Amino acid sequence: MVNIRVWAPKAMHAMRPDLVFFNSQFIIQNSYFISVMQIRPFQPSDLDTLYRIDQECFPPGISYSRNELTGFIGRRGAKTWVALANERIVGFVIVDREPQGVGHIVTIDVVGGMRGKGVGKALMKLVEEWAQQEALRMIYLETAENNHSAQTFYSALGYGKVKEIPEYYSNGLAAWVMVKRFQRR
Repeated sequence: MVNIRVWAPKAMHAMRPDLVFFNSQFIIQNSYFISVMQIRPFQPSDLDTLYRIDQECFPPGISYSRNELTGFIGRRGAKTWVALANERIVGFVIVDREPQGVGHIVTIDVVGGMRGKGVGKALMKLVEEWAQQEALRMIYLETAENNHSAQTFYSALGYGKVKEIPEYYSNGLAAWVMVKRFQRR
């Protein structure tokens, strides 16, 4: 797949959506430029970068070890997708298919400079499309009780809080389980 970069001032895009889907690419707009992002399946050579991003995104006790990430990615029902912008990995998501038609988002990580620019939304959209293709009933995830920006992000995508789990993370923080249910087709 070819990366295409289109540079334009924001003022030229008065009716801009945050995210435009074009074939298998996503166009991200921010205040300075428009850039094409690709999302592709995980490749083993991505592991070091994904580990580094996870360490950047989450504090100790919430971030995963390299072995944990490897284990999640390698699960039989797991899918991992990687978002690239300007040929650099800018985010990723790991989702696991569980019994009874349930999907579990293990982690979604976006590098700091790309947050709020549609990367997370594009990854979540891809996960939800996969879940519906797989005829899953619902997807759930956990987020730290004090991660209000993540809770707001997931709520805006239709996820609701269903349960608080005390001391979920190794650093003692509680987590909220958030769920999105899908209509059967």
